[in-house]
Amino acid sequence: MEQHYKLFRVRELADNDDDFIMALAQTFVEEVSVDAERLKNAVAEKNYQEAYQAAHKMKPTVDLFELGVLDTLIEVQDWGKFTKTDQDVTRQLKIVLTAVNNALAELKSDFNL
Repeated sequence: MEQHYKLFRVRELADNDDDFIMALAQTFVEEVSVDAERLKNAVAEKNYQEAYQAAHKMKPTVDLFELGVLDTLIEVQDWGKFTKTDQDVTRQLKIVLTAVNNALAELKSDFNL
């Protein structure tokens, strides 16, 4: 438990309410998995605006669950926001997606989702 994510800030936000913590974990699993796929596709298609929007939407949750890749996610977000056609963010994207997928798998297991 809590190898690829941390619940410290989640518990603090939830005031240790187990039902609320469960709801936040479930929301993470449902929404971040969709947003990560959206981000992956947007980068592959060089859809800068879509990449920016997906990364921007993921930031608060990635930060709340402390995945340790917020700065890298911001690099991908800024690639899209500023249409950095001269940069390749596939390495950063891979780091973010690996962290997200590891956290998703662990949350599903830990919370029986």
